[in-house]
Amino acid sequence: MPIRAIVFDLFDTLVDLRFEDLPSEEFEGHRIPASIRRVHGAVAERVDIDFGAFAEAVRAGVRDFGESHYAKHREVPTFERFTDTLARVGVTDPELAERMTQIHMAALRATVRVPSHHTEILDALRARVRTGLCSNFSHSETAQGILDVSRLAERLDAVVVSDAVGWRKPHAGIFEEVMDRLGVAPDEVIHVGDSLRADVGGASALGIRTVWITRRIREPDARLSEHEGPHPDHAIADLSELPALLDA
Repeated sequence: MPIRAIVFDLFDTLVDLRFEDLPSEEFEGHRIPASIRRVHGAVAERVDIDFGAFAEAVRAGVRDFGESHYAKHREVPTFERFTDTLARVGVTDPELAERMTQIHMAALRATVRVPSHHTEILDALRARVRTGLCSNFSHSETAQGILDVSRLAERLDAVVVSDAVGWRKPHAGIFEEVMDRLGVAPDEVIHVGDSLRADVGGASALGIRTVWITRRIREPDARLSEHEGPHPDHAIADLSELPALLDA
């Protein structure tokens, strides 16, 4: 079947999420984002809780959601995670949970960089096929804001983010959602992403052709040799290689 659509991952594919630029500090032998201090500060205005107790509440939630959700490829929206954190310290306050969410997302968003040539590439591709986004992320509002500011949103025919559909890649449900919105079958799609497990593995399981982008991958050959799942159909270092790949 001819290719009718290309679907992209968001972070480290369409845009770069530079965690290395996120200010951090050491706490109890671990590096933690400095933004967690600001989140704790917002909570401390409401309840008397030291940073250590707050950090443990956050970690406990991550552990529990790991078993109840992440292990089953189910997404947990950031607002829900912070609502859970507050409940663990005896607070019920949706407005505070939303404030925590906004503080955390602002810190992440500040590290995002958009390669300047990506709009031109999407224009060239969209003249030939439909384009979509399929992203694991816990806050659709932030993802959409990044797409809007970078002017990538207007170049995408469908945007699917895991917190909105409930499923995380590699679960079939999130891939099926974006294909439904694009009106295409698996053998008419190319999926492009940086994760061998989530992007390549998840898409391959549905019969979708895959492209692994290595722009932000250290030692890609070593990573690929260690990967036990399906290998990508193609590997590229930059999205600028996609038009020629589509020709082939």
